[in-house]
Amino acid sequence: MIEQIEKDMVGYNNLIRPYYQPRLFIEEVDGKTILVIKVTAGERRPYKVPDRITAKQKDFNYYIRYNSSSIVPKDEYERELINLANRTPFDDRGNDLISLRDISTTLLRDFLVEVGSDLADQDLTGDNLKIVLDQMDLLETTPEGFKVKNVAAMMFCEHPEKFFKMTQVEIVIFPKGRLQDPDNMIEVAPIRGCVPKMIRDTMNYLKTNIIQKTIHKPEDTERSVVTYNYPYQALEEAVVNSLYHRSYIEREPVEITIEPDKISILNFGGPNHTISMQAIKEARMLRSRRYTNHRLGEFLKELDLTEGRATGIPTIQQKLRENGSPRATIETDEERSFFLIDIPCNPDCLGGPILKGDMKGDMKDDMKDDMKNFSEIRILRDDFHVMKRVRGLKDGYWVII
Repeated sequence: MIEQIEKDMVGYNNLIRPYYQPRLFIEEVDGKTILVIKVTAGERRPYKVPDRITAKQKDFNYYIRYNSSSIVPKDEYERELINLANRTPFDDRGNDLISLRDISTTLLRDFLVEVGSDLADQDLTGDNLKIVLDQMDLLETTPEGFKVKNVAAMMFCEHPEKFFKMTQVEIVIFPKGRLQDPDNMIEVAPIRGCVPKMIRDTMNYLKTNIIQKTIHKPEDTERSVVTYNYPYQALEEAVVNSLYHRSYIEREPVEITIEPDKISILNFGGPNHTISMQAIKEARMLRSRRYTNHRLGEFLKELDLTEGRATGIPTIQQKLRENGSPRATIETDEERSFFLIDIPCNPDCLGGPILKGDMKGDMKDDMKDDMKNFSEIRILRDDFHVMKRVRGLKDGYWVII
């Protein structure tokens, strides 16, 4: 009888896709013959099985455990299952499409200098670049040689959108409100580049054009009170979180929508299911048991752009509270396909123009001037070597050598 069971099991196991066979043992326990089935994690998981084994036309599906039942995962759950099955996070995986030529030695050296690494003095030309990247654990060894990891392109490639489509920040301004006057909008040119550059350029734009200070003097005190429509630190945390925790598999940008009463920041690839929906609704600390882009977070932490301790949302709420602003709210869906945070405008600043000085007409010209200035700096730095960066991306500045 045991032999027949073994034979039947081999037939059933042949229906698993891709091919997988558990190991079978026959053991004697307390005078009884027992068939032991050992099922280990397969290297090619996840696996599909037919809904009905005996059906002539078989439909194959993944299954997950939900409470005491086995169910077919839907949409985002299935994508999450596939992603979880690969124990290596996406940012730490090697990518066949990325070559050493795609890595900017300028961006790499700027980073090494800023974090005070001993590698900052290393030669980054030729094979030396490969040696440095390997020392930084940015290469994956393969039987054929090596692959450059995704996080290397996220951090040190000038055009990571070549490998991660729609990796950019898009800012849209609705002066009268998105619902009130949807046709009246200003679209800012997409912000692209490596992740630190996108963070820096996005915050520069918001600081220059959106963040405004209001000074008023309460009747019961002689001291003036300074408030901001949006505290810089709160916006910075939200922008960093959107680029840190977004999915770089999804072909969607980070979207920032600016209205008279709030700034909304949307990224696709929402919070994973280890975070309770209650914590999300309450917009408090979102502590996850796993992070989508752990390595990216480590690099951003070295640049002091994130703490990496699930403190992003508490920091946003704290800075809003200190500024006298209402709390931020968070939204996602059951599939956790997106993450949307709304940062409200300080009530004392409502009613004024969204853009500083009502700069609608001049904004494109200003942006062109900014891009021209940035291009000139790059020429002075890269071609003539007469300028250098002092300190980091966040609080540094350029000097003439």
